[in-house]
Amino acid sequence: MITAALIGNPNVGKTSLFNILTGSNQYVGNWAGVTVDKTVGFLNEGVQIVDLPGIYAMDTYSNEEKVSKNFLLNEKVDVIINIVDASNLDRNLYLTTQLKEFKKPIILVLNMIDVVEKKGIIIDYDKLSEELKVQVIPIVAAKSKNIDKVKNALTKGEFLQFGNDSDCHFHSEEEAYKYIEEILSKCIDKSSKIQKSTTEKIDKILLNRFLAYPLFALIIWIIFKFTFSWIGGPLQNLADGLVNDSLIPYLHSILAFTSPWFSSLLIDGIVGGVGSIIVFLPIILTLFFCISILEDSGYMARAAFLMDVVMRKMGLSGKAFIPLVMGFGCSVPAIMSARTLESEKDRKLAALLVPFMSCNAKLPIYALLTAALFPKNQGLVIGSLYLFGIIIAFIIGKIFKNSLFKKSEEPLVIELPEYKVPGLKNLIMHTWDKGKGFLKKAGTIIFSISVIIWFLSHFGFTGMVSIKDSFLSDIGRILVPVFSPLGFGTWQNSVALISGLAAKEVVVSTMSVLYGANISAVVHTVFTPLTAYAFLIFVLLYPPCISALGTMKKEYGTKMMSFLVVYQIAIAWIAAFLVYRIGSLI
Repeated sequence: MITAALIGNPNVGKTSLFNILTGSNQYVGNWAGVTVDKTVGFLNEGVQIVDLPGIYAMDTYSNEEKVSKNFLLNEKVDVIINIVDASNLDRNLYLTTQLKEFKKPIILVLNMIDVVEKKGIIIDYDKLSEELKVQVIPIVAAKSKNIDKVKNALTKGEFLQFGNDSDCHFHSEEEAYKYIEEILSKCIDKSSKIQKSTTEKIDKILLNRFLAYPLFALIIWIIFKFTFSWIGGPLQNLADGLVNDSLIPYLHSILAFTSPWFSSLLIDGIVGGVGSIIVFLPIILTLFFCISILEDSGYMARAAFLMDVVMRKMGLSGKAFIPLVMGFGCSVPAIMSARTLESEKDRKLAALLVPFMSCNAKLPIYALLTAALFPKNQGLVIGSLYLFGIIIAFIIGKIFKNSLFKKSEEPLVIELPEYKVPGLKNLIMHTWDKGKGFLKKAGTIIFSISVIIWFLSHFGFTGMVSIKDSFLSDIGRILVPVFSPLGFGTWQNSVALISGLAAKEVVVSTMSVLYGANISAVVHTVFTPLTAYAFLIFVLLYPPCISALGTMKKEYGTKMMSFLVVYQIAIAWIAAFLVYRIGSLI
């Protein structure tokens, strides 16, 4: 078995090449001890390809760089496939010079040669191969051009003739870049007329000092609407209708003559729990489709560049802006989209801050209480909640930046790649690659927790009972002293908040069951404007639904999920307490 290590800078088409070479014959896991994706695929029975994380250098500042370096040092690697952006060789070849130090055969794959040709740049590939002492194969991954040459080289073992390379060690970056400059001066035709690229023309608009941020906001708004209103949202509603309006009534009819507890377990517990995951899938795939467009087109790098100054104040790089914005729609895809960030620190910190972005599922709760208690200022009150969440996220980000992640601060190093039209095939493959693990990753934990919640809400010490006499109501009464200092300490409110961990929309339905069907009419007897606002603050800040917690557990482990739950409960309680107590004094 030949093992080929695939490595390159971010945004050079590495994932596209890997997917083309391996197709569906691949599997994804995590490297031991770190939350960095490990993807292994097979070209055929004789060639295994390991997709190493996208990095700029082997300086071991990040987990991605450590993973790549350790793999090349300690594992059996027969050949390194180093993919580079052919239109940016002077920068990309820096990693190549470091890879040569591992004394492994290297196949240098020059991607995006179509961009090079459009620029009017002429590269002598044979001369470049001779100077670097590696095999050079020019390709266009997006169009699968010349991929067969890469496959043939791997299958036939033609790369072996480049195994005996001379020492290529440099004492400084300046020395390495000088070496690269000397090589490129011999390999690029000096008479080439470099045309003003389309990228430069587009960047004059998209990176204009006056237009950049308004256009960026417009693009984010379009993605938000596309994901949650135009495509993903309607598809989610369709899936929700199929599960709740078709499948569940059908199950009720065929299980009508079975034991009540068995019917309830199957329908309310298992189908209800798993169904709540299935309805998220359209939003997950739609979101990742949009993110794939941003990545493949080249705009994602520019978005990170634009937002880096703002996000840096929270201890994050500019790329983390995307997951935080998506958190306003749903925490589940937002937490999952954090995996697109290169730095492990950024992934963890972004995932910890995402739940403070008020998701759509909380809107029914806001609408219920504000319509009844703030009829003239409903929009203002709801807007203040969204703003409050952003402010809390900023404060917590600053605190974590100077405590938990104090030693992990890293500069943003990012290339601004050429713009290109994303290929539909690659978009579909990238979308599915990012979204296919959703059901598998979140489904198991959701299944188990849903069954637990079903049991607690349907059983008491005397057997199967109504929710008012269930273990869940007993727990609610135990929690009354916890919520009393916040102004809304009734067992019904406690139970509603507990049930909200299953799904935030359940808070309203639970209150309707416990207080009566016409909950809008009795809200005035349960809350005052002050206690209602304190309740909304708590809803805004307390832990997200089990779907999001399950995703957090699968992405970052039980310890981080537990930390999220504890610190969000603490923050929610303190914020609601301050709102209620300060409000009482005014």
